[in-house]
Amino acid sequence: MSDERSLTPEQYRVLREGATEAPFTGEYWNHHAEGTYVCAGCGTALFGSADKFDSGSGWPSFVRPEGSDVVALHRDASHGMERTEVRCGRCGGHLGHVFTDGPQPTGLRYCINSAALDFEG
Repeated sequence: MSDERSLTPEQYRVLREGATEAPFTGEYWNHHAEGTYVCAGCGTALFGSADKFDSGSGWPSFVRPEGSDVVALHRDASHGMERTEVRCGRCGGHLGHVFTDGPQPTGLRYCINSAALDFEG
């Protein structure tokens, strides 16, 4: 497998240009199958379905990634807000943002764009 997969225009816009898809429009925001969500850019396993929850935000939300090294966190001061951006730890693709308003046990909400993900059931 190549490190760079073929991306749709929307996947490219999100992963490589840092865009955000509209809420409640992505393929995985209301997805409930068991399996693993992987980076659409490189195939790295990012989030497990057991850690997914319905945040009501319109984006897939997770309490934690599959491991500490699969995502990288970066300060994001764009759009007049102070946020923490989540990127793929392997290819650097923009995934979304993490917030401190999630459920226990972590208290975190990894708010991820569906376009940045593929699903392996």
